[in-house]
Amino acid sequence: MHLARHLRIALLMTAVTTVLLGVVYPLTMTAIAQLLFPEQANGQLIARNGVVVGSRLIGQGFSRPGYFHARPSATSTPYDAANSGGSQYGPTNAKLIETVRANVARARTDNPGAPVPVDLVTASASGVDPHLTPAAARFQVPRVARARGVAPSDVEALVEAYTEGRTFGFLGEARVNVLELNLALDATLVSAR
Repeated sequence: MHLARHLRIALLMTAVTTVLLGVVYPLTMTAIAQLLFPEQANGQLIARNGVVVGSRLIGQGFSRPGYFHARPSATSTPYDAANSGGSQYGPTNAKLIETVRANVARARTDNPGAPVPVDLVTASASGVDPHLTPAAARFQVPRVARARGVAPSDVEALVEAYTEGRTFGFLGEARVNVLELNLALDATLVSAR
């Protein structure tokens, strides 16, 4: 008799907690997020001419010389948010060292003689970081200006305009969203060749 009663209570508690925590709670949180923060809840998507071109939260690969290049991606399929994660290589791992050296050599072809910012040659922890440091963006200005046939000062002005300060003035570091900067390039400067 006691076993049947305990089993019934256990099954009832499992059903109640499953409904509350597996259905009611997620639906409530989703509704609140959609009401109070709809842009954030939907991934901060960026649309141009009615077409979604990306998200402010997920990096994209840009390889043409007339665009700013993002941080390298550590995901198996580059910039795949569903497969987000770093390489997990330690600082003495031969594969990581080889990858960084190759990235430094590639970056130096864009701007010979200038120190290469670390975020241009290493992936972020997520592997899909959409931001660069202002130094990494400025490092790419000569290549982007040459490819677009515009003055470097025009490109530099866009970098400055799209540099975001620290969150609340003290959290994190200054950063530049690569997708937003590249969209601004297309909107204001000569099209990339």
